[in-house]
Amino acid sequence: MVTALGPAVGATDVALPGGGVVALSWAAQTHTGRKRVDNQDSFLAASPVFAVADGMGGHAAGDEASAAVVERLAENLSQGFTDVDAVQLALRRAGVDIDGIALRQDGAGAGTTATGVALTLLSGQAYWAVFNIGDSRVYSLVDGVLTQLTVDHSAVQTMVDAGQLTTAEAEAHPSRNIITRAVGFGHDPVPDLWFVPVMMGSRLLVCSDGLTKEVDNDLIRLLLSEGRDADDAAGLLLEAALTAGGRDNVTTVVVEVVRADDAIESDTTLPRLG
Repeated sequence: MVTALGPAVGATDVALPGGGVVALSWAAQTHTGRKRVDNQDSFLAASPVFAVADGMGGHAAGDEASAAVVERLAENLSQGFTDVDAVQLALRRAGVDIDGIALRQDGAGAGTTATGVALTLLSGQAYWAVFNIGDSRVYSLVDGVLTQLTVDHSAVQTMVDAGQLTTAEAEAHPSRNIITRAVGFGHDPVPDLWFVPVMMGSRLLVCSDGLTKEVDNDLIRLLLSEGRDADDAAGLLLEAALTAGGRDNVTTVVVEVVRADDAIESDTTLPRLG
């Protein structure tokens, strides 16, 4: 059963240390899909952290693994900003939890993806800390331009990076569901990390691969742009995945920056790999 933490539709103002605010609105939607009987996705939608986890393993193991990630991320939520150390600690604790889940499942493997954004401060300026383990994704939409902020940890992405496959070929490859990094399976969870300036008017999408395996980036850009608000955009994206076949669980979390005082006028990201 899906674990959903935080309000499905919400908004908040976060005070900046030098004065002014960052105003956010968000929405989260999830669906079992048209082919699955259970939903192993979980999400956290509660400022300052917005995250999606896509569980793997048997029915109970996948549910519990994804739940462990969002529950650990939710433990130290503040009213303002957080930092990447807290995110990394939460993921390590979730990894320990998941190893315990696997033992209770007679040693069968259990794991989950974990991706999302955390509102943080760098030199007094508001940034999104984007984190990722696995093949769930984070996108940004700024001035109509869609950018995939995360890089999949998957077998096909490795082949794309090596020049062995094109992106289009990867989408239909028989190994497209194999991931190369996860929280669980006895491994230390190591997220990739990027810092992205908070931009007024921008939208962020955090989603499971139930969306991206059904809907291409052009349609994601269109629907994320056309949504009247975060809830409408999340719903349009989810419905598009279901219309395209809905072969997997689908989760969409959309965060909109309604106001950002003293926002950095730059589209530069600061990469940091964990």
